[in-house]
Amino acid sequence: MRYAGLALAFVSSWCFAFSGPMAKYLNTAGLAPVEAVWTRMAGAGLLLLAVLAVVRPRALRVPRSRLPFLGLYAIVAVAGVQSLYFVAITRLPVGIALLLEFMAPVMVVAWVRLVRRVRLAPAAYIGAVTAVVGLAIVVEAWQGMRIDALGLLLGLLAGACCAGYFLMSDSFGEDVDPLGLIAWGMTGAAVVLAPFARPWDIPWSAFTATVTPAEGGLSLPVPVAYLWMVVVATVVAYILGVNAVRRLSAAVGATVASLEVIGGAVVAWALLGETLGAFQIVGGLLVLAGALLAQTATSSARPVPEPALPAEPVGSAGSAGSADPAEVRARG
Repeated sequence: MRYAGLALAFVSSWCFAFSGPMAKYLNTAGLAPVEAVWTRMAGAGLLLLAVLAVVRPRALRVPRSRLPFLGLYAIVAVAGVQSLYFVAITRLPVGIALLLEFMAPVMVVAWVRLVRRVRLAPAAYIGAVTAVVGLAIVVEAWQGMRIDALGLLLGLLAGACCAGYFLMSDSFGEDVDPLGLIAWGMTGAAVVLAPFARPWDIPWSAFTATVTPAEGGLSLPVPVAYLWMVVVATVVAYILGVNAVRRLSAAVGATVASLEVIGGAVVAWALLGETLGAFQIVGGLLVLAGALLAQTATSSARPVPEPALPAEPVGSAGSAGSADPAEVRARG
């Protein structure tokens, strides 16, 4: 069971790795980033809804009380992550944009400690510092930020939304099916982005073209790039990822999923001709190592215990001697 889960997580991460490179083909064909995101979310959402309606209709049932959570999930965890990432890759290499997005575990560490007041292992802080140092090396901060500043900001914002995805994925209960959440989340993201993407103005004729990325690389028909992005890099990737986490712990599944950073850089090199310099490779390894260390440490975090209440005199009303044992343990 465990080896099957690891295999699913590994394949899922490599499926996700095609997302950015395939989106660049759509951008080269004339679609704006938000238009490429909308076509991806709409296509994947409708496909998942259709498949689940046939093979697992109960997965689409969402309690009315969970609708606000579903709306926030669609806006932050799906629309926010994807749209900001797709805009970032128009200004940054795919590998660097992915590294910025995978600062999310470090942001989760900060949120868990400062907002949720959860005690973390020292490894969480070491990982966070390592990731920040690695990011400084990636952007070559000593050279006065050689990477596009707006692209850097957009990549970090995508990381913040990705952190929201992790936090929300950790908070929904058994009353919501993960596959249904993904299907409705993608469909909801397409609805949210419709006024910005204006699908009625999308140059649909671009889907009949064959394009070559601006950086050089392999020429592909746009319909092939689009279908690969929707079916492989979205639907298959999410389904495999969800099933992997069901067989593994969340920490192990997320660790294997981080291979998307390496996979994205490799796919971008093979298809788009994008390369990373020595500093980007070294810094990227540090970012990835720090993020994984922080994320693994966060998975074993414990709430900060409340200060012990002063003991009351023995024999007095409401004393520990007459209290319910469970209540005593909770206070202790």
